[in-house]
Amino acid sequence: MKHASTGKITPADRTDWERVRALADAEIQHDEDSPATRPADWEGASLKVGGVTIGQARTRGPNRRPKKEQVAVRYSPEVLAAFRATGRGWQTRMDEALKDWLRVNVG
Repeated sequence: MKHASTGKITPADRTDWERVRALADAEIQHDEDSPATRPADWEGASLKVGGVTIGQARTRGPNRRPKKEQVAVRYSPEVLAAFRATGRGWQTRMDEALKDWLRVNVG
């Protein structure tokens, strides 16, 4: 049976979601049956709605610290092409090149 019932659910058996949503992380009790999760536990997890996969869970990569700030910047096509031609990690190399320029020219 695909959707077999395990019995009748009474109002007393229902979860009080308003109370649950109001709990702070520190108030949630964890035991061996419901341990706290770590980011690694979610690696490769599928996000589903109604049994349909809508995406993959993602965690930040190895470059967590220092955090970088996302901005919109315009560079000449030649500069971008040169850095992109160096392969994966080209944005990190561009960041390092700018830091080197700052050390030499700004102090």
